Order: sequence, then C-alpha cells, then structure tokens
Amino acid sequence: MQTSLRYDSDSKALLIHAKEKIPVDSKTLCQVHGELDTKIGAPSSLALIFRNFYPEFSASIGAGIRYDVDKKIKYSLLGKKAFPITSNGFVSFNLKGRYDVDDKLNEKKATGAAEFSWSILDFQRYQDVRLKVGYAVFEKVPYLQIRENNWTFNADMNGRWNVRFDL
Repeated sequence: MQTSLRYDSDSKALLIHAKEKIPVDSKTLCQVHGELDTKIGAPSSLALIFRNFYPEFSASIGAGIRYDVDKKIKYSLLGKKAFPITSNGFVSFNLKGRYDVDDKLNEKKATGAAEFSWSILDFQRYQDVRLKVGYAVFEKVPYLQIRENNWTFNADMNGRWNVRFDL
C-alpha cells in the first residue's frame, strides 16, 4: 500500500492518503484510494478506479466512482497519453483529462492539462528529480511540479500550492 502525507493551501489541513493498486490482468489495475482529513477527523475522499494501460501507445484510460467530502458520489472517466520526446522516455509531452458527473448526471466537470515532463535520474547521488511544467486547459492556468524522491511540490499561477511526502 502506498501512503503519503499531504498539505495544501486551500484546506490548510494535513491529509493522510492511502492507495492500493490491485492487478486485474497484465494491463489493468484496480486502484483503491482513501484520504483522512486530520482537521475533521474523518475520511475526505474514497475512490475506486479501474485503469487500463496501453503501453504500445503510451496511454491509459480509466473509469471509477468517488465519494468526496461534499458527501456526493461522482463517476469519473480519465485518460492520459504521453508523447516521448527522447528515446529513453525521460522527456515527454503529456495530455491528460478527467470528466466527472454526479450520481444524477446533473453536475458535470471536465479537467484537462498539457504538460512537459523531464525526469532526471541520479540528479545527485541517490536523488532522482522530475520537473513538470503544464497548462490546466479548463482553468486556464499554468502550473509547475517539482518531485524529488519522496517529496512533491505543486504550484499554479493562481497562488494555489500543495506539498506531498510519500511514506
């Protein structure tokens, strides 16, 4: 099980996040996510997502169900496509998107992004770094991600930010 501690500028609460990836077959995973909000002492998000991977296309698609802190059930469709720029795949251009609907199909929300990703192995001894620069299409805001081994920092031009530590 993968666990992490998360903190962001919006909620100002420490979140404990857990994720388990259960293989269904060689190209399909069932992902179970849960998040505990330490400020309210209760789960803030639970999700079940089936993801299918297409390595020959550097792509994945998924579908799932999520229950969030707003106490609503949401259904999600998501996809990601990578376009490797270098032969080793360390530099790529990625397109990703998600479409959420509520249980009555009333509330609909689309998110999507285009980003450049650069993974640097052994940036320093025993330190790998990944840099991402992207544009959230529907929000119309640029963003940045810096990941170093277990630490991830995300920020956007609207002043939102979050930090994650993988345990």
